[in-house]
Amino acid sequence: MTRSFTSVVLAVAVPAAIIVLVIVAGLVTTGTGSRSAGPPAAEVPPVAATPTPEQLRQVSRSTGIPRRALTAYVAAAQTVERDDTTCRIAWNTLAGIGSSESSHGAFGGARLDAEGVARPLIIGVPLDGSGGNRAIRDTDGGRLDGDTRWDRAVGPMQFIPTTWSTWGADGDGDGRVDPHDIDDAALAAARYLCRAGTDLSSSAGWSRAVLTYNNSGEYARKVARTATEYAEAT
Repeated sequence: MTRSFTSVVLAVAVPAAIIVLVIVAGLVTTGTGSRSAGPPAAEVPPVAATPTPEQLRQVSRSTGIPRRALTAYVAAAQTVERDDTTCRIAWNTLAGIGSSESSHGAFGGARLDAEGVARPLIIGVPLDGSGGNRAIRDTDGGRLDGDTRWDRAVGPMQFIPTTWSTWGADGDGDGRVDPHDIDDAALAAARYLCRAGTDLSSSAGWSRAVLTYNNSGEYARKVARTATEYAEAT
C-alpha cells in the first residue's frame, strides 16, 4: 500500500479513450502492496454477527453501509471462512477497509451499480514518486487504470495493478476478475489479508494484515475504530 497527499481521480471508460477527471485533493490511500513487520498498531475489533439475507437491509441502515457493498463484504468473509477456517476474518474488518479506501465505492460521488461496479470508476493518482508515493511504472498497459505511463490504484478496495495480478478474484462467479467490481475486490482483499495476518482473531495477526494493506499505524487504528463501530451498530 502506498500513501499519498495528492488528488484522487475518477475515470470513466469510453470506447475510444479514458476520460480522467480530478475530483478532490486530500489524504488518500492508493493500493495494496507493502509489508510491515512492525508491532501491532491497533487492537483487533470485535467480530460483527453475520447478517442473514433477510437482515442485510436492517444492518445496512444501522451501519450506514450501502446494501450492495455490505453484501459483498459478507459474501467475501463467508467464502474465506469456508476455504480457510484458520483466518477468522470478519465482514466488518473488510467494511472498515472499504470505508477508508473509497467510502464503500462512493468516493467523489461514485455509486455502486447493480453489478457492484462503482460508476464512475474510482482511479487513484499516478504512482509517479511524488507526494509520498512509491514510483511504479505502468505494469498493465493501462488496462485497469487507463494510464500507460504509471500505475494507479483502482476500484472500491484500491488495488494497484501489480497486486491485483496476484490476488485478483471472481467474487460473484460471473467469470470475470475485475478490481472495479466490489464483489471481486472484497474477496481479493479478504484473501490478501488472511495471507498477511494468518489469524485475524488475534491483535498481532489483525494488525499485521492491515499494516500490510497500508503501512500506517494511523490507518490501522482508523480501520479498527470503524470496524468496531460497525460491530456495535449490529
